[in-house]
Order: sequence, then C-alpha cells, then structure tokens
Amino acid sequence: MPTTTTEIRVRYAETDQMQVVYHTNYLIWCEVGRTDFMRQHGMSYSDMEKGGIALTVIDYSVRLHASARYDDVVRIATTLTDVRSRQVTFEYLLTNAASGHRLATARTSLISISTEGRPISMPVDIRSRLQAVSG
Repeated sequence: MPTTTTEIRVRYAETDQMQVVYHTNYLIWCEVGRTDFMRQHGMSYSDMEKGGIALTVIDYSVRLHASARYDDVVRIATTLTDVRSRQVTFEYLLTNAASGHRLATARTSLISISTEGRPISMPVDIRSRLQAVSG
C-alpha cells in the first residue's frame, strides 16, 4: 500500500518541562500526516469541505514506544489501509528521523459527514480516488 512521509521538527511548545513531547501531540502529528497524504494524492480537506463533505475522526489509537524530545525531527509515515462507503482508516508510524527509532504507532478511522454533521456516503469520485490510492 502506498505510504507518504512527512517530517516535522518538535517545537518547544509541544514538550513538557523535561523537553519530552506531551502525548497528545502524537495525535496532532497524525493529522499532519493524514492531510499531507491527501494533498500528495491530489486531494485536500479544504476542497472536500468546499464540496460539502468533511471527514471526522470516530476512532483512534496511539501506542507510544519511545519519547520524542525538543528539536528532534519526527518522520510520520502515513498509509491509507481501508476505504468504505462512509469510512476511511489510516495507519501511522512515527519515527525519529535521525536514528530511525520507533516513537509511536497509531490508527485513525474517519467517517464522512455533511455540512450539517450527519454521516453520509462519500461522493463516488472521492471514494474512487481513495480506493485507487489504498491499493
């Protein structure tokens, strides 16, 4: 399955007093990886929203393996693993870009919703593009 990579540098604001990344930032970095994945495959959240559809997280899990620290470069490998009529699932591997050490593994499931916030089927063109990318 196609995987995209995105790198970010840990900002001081993302760390605690000991300069260790606060755990909730890993989920934010998954969003960065996911939106970059979409963009790298010719889709963007903003275009989807302009078309009256949004994707919202309905389930997520993050397993922390090691700590990232201030000024580390984190590599986010994002893979689209499942596409259904209303739902998509992404998996992530976050590593220290310099050492290659695994920092976290994660998974998010998102459902398509209308501008009124109701679950709806994804438009066929968007679903087809995502299915083509997921292998």
